[in-house]
Amino acid sequence: MAAVPVWSVDPRTGKQREQVAVEATADDVDAAVRAAATALPGLADRSARARLLRTAAGLLERDAERVIAAADAETALGTPRLTGELARTAFQLRTFADVVDEGAFLDVIIDHPDPDAKPIPRPDLRRYKIPLGVVAVYAASNFPLAFSVPGGDTASALAAGCPVVVKAHPDHPATSELTAGLLREAAVAAGLPADTVVLLHGFTAGVELVQHPLVAAAGFTGSVGGGRALFDAAAARPRPIPFHGELGSLNPVVVTPAAAAERAEQIGTGLAGSFTLGSGQFCTKPGLVLTPAGADGDRLVAALTAAADSAPAGVLLDGRMRENFLKGTAARAALPAVTAPVAAGGAADPLAVRPGYVVADAAELAAPGAYDLLLEECFGPLTVVVRYDGAGQLDAVLDRLPGNLTATAHLGADEAADPDGPAAALLTRLTALAGRVLVNGWPTGVAVTGAQHHGGPYPATTSTSTSVGATAIERWLRPVAYQDTPPALLPPELRDDNPHRVPQRVTGRP
Repeated sequence: MAAVPVWSVDPRTGKQREQVAVEATADDVDAAVRAAATALPGLADRSARARLLRTAAGLLERDAERVIAAADAETALGTPRLTGELARTAFQLRTFADVVDEGAFLDVIIDHPDPDAKPIPRPDLRRYKIPLGVVAVYAASNFPLAFSVPGGDTASALAAGCPVVVKAHPDHPATSELTAGLLREAAVAAGLPADTVVLLHGFTAGVELVQHPLVAAAGFTGSVGGGRALFDAAAARPRPIPFHGELGSLNPVVVTPAAAAERAEQIGTGLAGSFTLGSGQFCTKPGLVLTPAGADGDRLVAALTAAADSAPAGVLLDGRMRENFLKGTAARAALPAVTAPVAAGGAADPLAVRPGYVVADAAELAAPGAYDLLLEECFGPLTVVVRYDGAGQLDAVLDRLPGNLTATAHLGADEAADPDGPAAALLTRLTALAGRVLVNGWPTGVAVTGAQHHGGPYPATTSTSTSVGATAIERWLRPVAYQDTPPALLPPELRDDNPHRVPQRVTGRP
């Protein structure tokens, strides 16, 4: 069977740039996973893992100009955006190195024996977490660095002690090859096998990878359809595995009447900046904005119109996404009683798109029907403004929303200071819908911190875990307890002398 070439394509011209690889066969996937599995013993050394992560960050920065140029040529995201993304990627690699050094992620718990414990005597129990094994990572289209080969899934899996096999995204194969090479270089420099990180291309690779018996878990960022198919395949295996997928999100925003009265123009302008950022290709783009009816809501919409109308056209990541965006915006604008104050669609550049938004009445969304399309994510620079008249209409729309990565409330000053008022009840409602709840801000932009949660109820994600922040490491670990085990046979982290000085919680006390 002839090899299928993998081409790098310039989204600004639609032309092929270069052939960078060939699509992996089932045999290639098997060889890649088995090679990665041989790296597992070496990753047991936490100091080597930390060196790998820090070295990888340094190599990305060393070759930043080359990496950014490759990514821009394949994604059209622009040098300023990609410069920031590379800095974020290096930062999260170093952050996970710090997590590895500290050792708290091992969650060591020691309960000494107590023969007098009730209702039964307690044995000596010692618990910590160990790596799952080889992790499959499916790279994202819209973040060629931070959510792709050197991104958060890879960094957190390596920090956990898991080798990684990455399925490259077809939108940026050359960038994937370049960054994978840097990670493999970092592994060797840290005293680990190069196959600690392995890269594969092609549709077959994606399907075969999640089904390989040596793959112990998977991380995915992409579409609902693709992610759900892989999730189902992971669950249907003879030995099911965890599948941590980020699939899709509307990221609803609620503007209260008090907030609109106080700062309608500021909110409208801020919304335009958020939903057009990166040509609307952020997974946290605000895609549904509930705005009050009446004069203050009209002021907000007027400000949004002015800001969105002046936003520049942009090139999307590939032609397929552009076609889907054009179809999606046209279908939404064609719904009865929907208006488009700023019409999204094609631009003078035949490969670019114009940002825009549509407006609908909350009454149309209170029950299932033709307007359900407005409750589906449209990838690209489009948002849906829903005008509501009173708390009843607002609640009816919120009742119909699926799970989301984020939910935002814009509140008035007095509302924000009242712990027993309606704003507190609104935040409770939004908490049930999303993994991150914001007040008086915009969801685009995800800080890499210990307290971050980038996930949410389905279909935002297929698990309860985060893909951003220090606790993302938990996805690739499982707990194991040792009972009445002789001290000489215990892992060092579970011994009373604690030679590695990891945090321990001993008989209920830290």
